[in-house]
Amino acid sequence: MRTGDRAGFGSLVLSTYDRIVLETDIVIVGAGLSGIGAAYHLSTMCPERSFVMLEGREEIGGTWSLFKSPGVRSDSDMHTLGFGFRPWVHDKAIADGGAILDYLRETVEEFDLAKYIRFHHNVERAEWSSDTATWTLTVLRKDTDETVTYKCNFLYMCSGYYSYRAGYTPDFVGRDDFDGAIVHPQEWPSDFDYTDKRVVVIGSGATAVTLVPAMAKDAASVTMLQRSATYVVAQPDKDALANTLRRWLPDRIAYAITRRKNIARDQWLYKKTRRSPQQVRAVLLRRVANAIGRELTDEHFSPAYDPWDQRLCLVPNGDFFDAINEGSAAVVTDTITRFTRDGVLLDSGRLLEADIIVTATGLQLVTLGEMDITVDGTAVDFAETWTYRGVSYSGIPNLVSTFGYINASWTLRSDMVSQYTCRLLQHMAQVGANVCVPLLRPEDESMTPGPWIDNFSSGYVQRMLPLLPKQGDHDPWRNPQLYAPDRKSLTRDAIDDGVMRFHRVVSS
Repeated sequence: MRTGDRAGFGSLVLSTYDRIVLETDIVIVGAGLSGIGAAYHLSTMCPERSFVMLEGREEIGGTWSLFKSPGVRSDSDMHTLGFGFRPWVHDKAIADGGAILDYLRETVEEFDLAKYIRFHHNVERAEWSSDTATWTLTVLRKDTDETVTYKCNFLYMCSGYYSYRAGYTPDFVGRDDFDGAIVHPQEWPSDFDYTDKRVVVIGSGATAVTLVPAMAKDAASVTMLQRSATYVVAQPDKDALANTLRRWLPDRIAYAITRRKNIARDQWLYKKTRRSPQQVRAVLLRRVANAIGRELTDEHFSPAYDPWDQRLCLVPNGDFFDAINEGSAAVVTDTITRFTRDGVLLDSGRLLEADIIVTATGLQLVTLGEMDITVDGTAVDFAETWTYRGVSYSGIPNLVSTFGYINASWTLRSDMVSQYTCRLLQHMAQVGANVCVPLLRPEDESMTPGPWIDNFSSGYVQRMLPLLPKQGDHDPWRNPQLYAPDRKSLTRDAIDDGVMRFHRVVSS
């Protein structure tokens, strides 16, 4: 194994010590939307850098290959969920999971990214050494049960924000008493048959409103059981402007125009909900009432919180409302006393009889892919760090992590994070540095800490906030979750801002 300057490892090197050791400049962790976008940007903007992408599962796609539940689809339009560098050219803007996975596979093929991917490589531990400016990654080869070691100078985390091991399910009293099947959407069996079965779907988020109309086509009945109401918005699954533009313009130009239009629309709506929440609420509820009537709207679809305090649930072409109107689906708003042999007993005393219970109760958030991370032998507690531009962490060198938007399409931000990362690596090369680390300045020491994500009350986020880094009260220690300031910070502002510090380590 080579020794010396760790700023650039060059080509991948294999050494036969007691464990296999592989060296590369950069390791990307995760081969979903973020990882594939990162690989494209590195290969085009930093072609002199060697890198690999480690994926713990057997295929690319992340969310879009993991979830197999009925009707799985995007709840963002594909003109913003798609990559900025590769147009979405299909008629449907709200796409099903299979179409999104095909888009990702085609992206990998078109840009020759498969050569960078190592499947079945689950990163369990990452250890930074300041003496050598090196990350040492302990990786389990899940296909061979072999432990291998990767060494790199820069770690690029694209593993998402939730656990792939299991979803979140509350401890329901009497769970073992239920005679039927209980399934979480994240763990959907490939051969699961719900034909002519009575189904209760617990939850009211994006997954639940997707499952209900999809399962209602074959099930005897489907009841969505919610503890509280959620804002549900019907929208056509086709973008008329996009499909018209593609008839007259090249795909890239039509896509760029549509993307810009949708970004502006979505950001306008989000800002409107912050400035005039009651006005937006009235419009949203009026549209629901037009679809299913005022009585059901008041009973089941009038949330206690303001719009975008939690993510809006999108229902393409109003399919969820159609299922309710046709009588194949129903909604019950109540709380659970316990599971029984025959179904779910509610606090109101009502028994929802069921053959199948689907626990669409959310995700289990994690920090950085459930890895153990140390810096110079000390375990990192991310709750004690400050977020830097929403991509890095105070005191942690040579690491960027991708987290997209919770109030817009994930990829809008992941694309910008990739551009920022490449700009950061280019700057390091220009100044001859092999270490970059964000450090608090004296004027930052007295910052008022805030939650990593502010003004968002969804349970899956609230459960995880105590484990996430703090957000400061001024730049660059904020994580605004807003497109315009992120675009400025990540793609335009100077890399050398006096907070991100650069230096060079030469190891012997």
